[in-house]
Amino acid sequence: MSEPATTPAEAILSGRTSLGIELGSTRIKACLIADDDPTQVLAVGSHDWENEFVDRVWTYSLDSVWTGLQQAFAALVTDAETRHGVRPDTVGALGISAMMHGYLAFDADGELLVPFRTWRNTSTGQASTELTELFGLNIPLRWSIAHLHQAVLDAEPHVSRIHSITTLAGYVHERLTGRHVIGIGDASGMFPIDSSTHDYDAELVARYDALSASRTDASGSGTTTAPALTRPLAALLPQVLVAGQPAGELTPEGAALLDPTGTLRPGIPLCPPEGDAGTGMVATASVAPRTGNVSAGTSIFAMIVLERPLAEVHHELDLVTTPAGDPVAMVHCNNGASEIAAWAGLFTRFAQQSAPASGSAVDSDAVFDVLFREALEGEADAGGLLAYNHLAGEPIAGLDEGRPLVVRTPDSRLTLGNFMRAQLYGVFGTLALGMRVLHGEGVAIDSMFAHGGMFRTAGVAQRFLAGALDAPVSVAATASEGGPWGIAVLAAFASASHAGATEGSATLPAATNTAPTQDLGTYLRERIFADAPFDTTAPDPADVAGFATYLERYRAGLSVERAAVESL
Repeated sequence: MSEPATTPAEAILSGRTSLGIELGSTRIKACLIADDDPTQVLAVGSHDWENEFVDRVWTYSLDSVWTGLQQAFAALVTDAETRHGVRPDTVGALGISAMMHGYLAFDADGELLVPFRTWRNTSTGQASTELTELFGLNIPLRWSIAHLHQAVLDAEPHVSRIHSITTLAGYVHERLTGRHVIGIGDASGMFPIDSSTHDYDAELVARYDALSASRTDASGSGTTTAPALTRPLAALLPQVLVAGQPAGELTPEGAALLDPTGTLRPGIPLCPPEGDAGTGMVATASVAPRTGNVSAGTSIFAMIVLERPLAEVHHELDLVTTPAGDPVAMVHCNNGASEIAAWAGLFTRFAQQSAPASGSAVDSDAVFDVLFREALEGEADAGGLLAYNHLAGEPIAGLDEGRPLVVRTPDSRLTLGNFMRAQLYGVFGTLALGMRVLHGEGVAIDSMFAHGGMFRTAGVAQRFLAGALDAPVSVAATASEGGPWGIAVLAAFASASHAGATEGSATLPAATNTAPTQDLGTYLRERIFADAPFDTTAPDPADVAGFATYLERYRAGLSVERAAVESL
């Protein structure tokens, strides 16, 4: 094997790099890192996009998926040339990540049967309740199996034609490689996982097949009919892989999909496609028991790696896994920072209109910074103000739909500081309700990490999150890169796990059942984060008390939110 490249340009030209691409809720982002120093980001590219609410379904078109991927990759190539004077035509390894959960169903010809149903949809209540009872595990509304079963219950015409289902990351990966596979972390948002076998829980798969086979006809006669699904569940679901396993190679057709200019060469090995929760865990080095992280974006969720099974079933908690297959308790909230971004947009527009006639530009990032820092001037309990960020339904709060609200009493103190603190507290409100359930289970957390754009303004969101959780919160220098960097690291880990498998190169073997040669947690601890600086904020007692007061009002005020959903 050749010596590591000594300059970024040499790393790019020699393909000693790893590329991660993540399809987030509002942005598709690509991140290129160096193999000899995975903490070194060589180039980035992004494309903004937004979900659509069509026929009461939150969705993205598949055309927009590929347009966005192509534009994000093209932007990365341009960035590499601007920074280093070279344009990449290959990489050492590639990884795809995307929003977890949701429903993409295809027929035998690979045609999409119904528009992509994202994690944001909450129309699967009947299926979720029935499956939770059947499995003895919480099956959240957004899980793929809930969407599938709801389609079965609703006798949707496409059900009998379903040949396969997958997630967004699994779909993109399959189009790039031809392989119907998925990383175990993403798979754990499709169907319950058995961490001892690193596969779907076989007993629960059998229960579902039995349920499907025993469905009665709509007339209520009680006579059994042919199952609505024409294939067993295991045949519909993608094959499960753990971090470090090879997951196929970029085909010529896949290379053309990603780079229509024809510059990108096929043959690049891919790691298993993962969900954004798993990449967030990697990006924050929180894959070991008693560690956890909070990812804040359009949604917000906490992932806590468990030492032992939970004692009870809780609708506030999902049981998922790390990318290595270890059990995790997840507190997932459908609504994160979108509402605070909308308010920041309003203030940005006001600042632009108020700018001097000379036309001096107003930077939106600067407005965010000012608003966040103003929140530090607010009272510890936000002065009696409440902010609900519910654009979509919020299962933890018992809401099928959302109505963003700002609520205050006549004796509250309406200042900009209190308003912004209420907005930031509102982002953490539903999350804190779920985390208190986890605390009641006696789950211990030694370290909590955070990542996402909210944490770019140092010392604000991080401080308030520490107060909301009453626990120290750490942010790494790479936190703003988040999931795209995390999936690039998983691609690098797959390369490192099989280095030398092909003579004279670091490419991965083609077989998908090859086990990784090292532990993901050890790799992150020793290779990625050994010298990484972390900024840790301990909870301020005043913030802890203030947020507790806020949360008590927040919980009581959910009845106002429910009334708004019913009335508006």
